[in-house]
Amino acid sequence: MAREKLGYILLFEVSDPDLALVTLTGVEVSVDKSVLRAYVSCESSRYDEVREALRRAKGRIRSLLGHALGWRVTPELIFEIDTTADEAERIAQALEEVPPTIGVEKDEFGYPVVSADAGDEEDQ
Repeated sequence: MAREKLGYILLFEVSDPDLALVTLTGVEVSVDKSVLRAYVSCESSRYDEVREALRRAKGRIRSLLGHALGWRVTPELIFEIDTTADEAERIAQALEEVPPTIGVEKDEFGYPVVSADAGDEEDQ
């Protein structure tokens, strides 16, 4: 419920252009509902810009969220940038760029196997 309400507020009720194309990826609420941790994702080049925009809008977002939730206590908001999509992209790119040594035959210890022919070439 808190995730849907916060998502709606970020999408429709906060008109900061620095928060355009920001995605709410998760919300964690403490057991006593006094703290709400929200994870947002955006392009990695915009991390600082989005952090600052969320800091500026935090009071308004908290007020709107308090009214929308109707809980006895309005939770303290903590916004964190979710970098998992960027890390997954970085890993996928690393897997695509396989180093040429990956195809080299290796012994049981992981060292390249040197063929007898390679030794002859060095002697020449």
